[in-house]
Amino acid sequence: MSYSLRHRFALSGMALLCAAPMALAQEVVPAADAAPLQEEQPLHITPSDGRSGTFKSVQGEVTVVSGDTRRAAVVGGGLHDAERILTGADGMASLVLKDGTMLSVGKDSDFDLKKFEFDSTTHQGNVLVSLLRGSMRMATGLIAKLQPEQVKVTTPTTVIGVRGTDFIVEVKP
Repeated sequence: MSYSLRHRFALSGMALLCAAPMALAQEVVPAADAAPLQEEQPLHITPSDGRSGTFKSVQGEVTVVSGDTRRAAVVGGGLHDAERILTGADGMASLVLKDGTMLSVGKDSDFDLKKFEFDSTTHQGNVLVSLLRGSMRMATGLIAKLQPEQVKVTTPTTVIGVRGTDFIVEVKP
């Protein structure tokens, strides 16, 4: 895949890069001889499990923090509203939120899913994420398509209103 650079903004110690939109969602179909998935790591988000998103890939050290509780991120595991993702020097993770928003968190990052609400019937909701350190990529989903003003990304020095569909944010200390 190739990307074309559209805009580059310098914003108080961080750079925001907007790349051309691309088709990111792909259906994953397991092979007939693949081992069955463990029940505690479902690949599909169900309305009853309360999660906001699902980890699709995890590499290296990736920790999910909820209050005083820490757990290792695992493929198929959930991320809930108000949880934080911490990645180590070799850590990276990608996840999909219930509205189809795709997030990738880079190495040495501190990322918060501050608020996520989504009504799967009306496709209304809001997303507020915060990148305190490191890098993230976001390809927006249904919420941004219907209500782009309801998707916001914050950094220690900036609030970004999302109007694009695919972008990268990097925060350098």
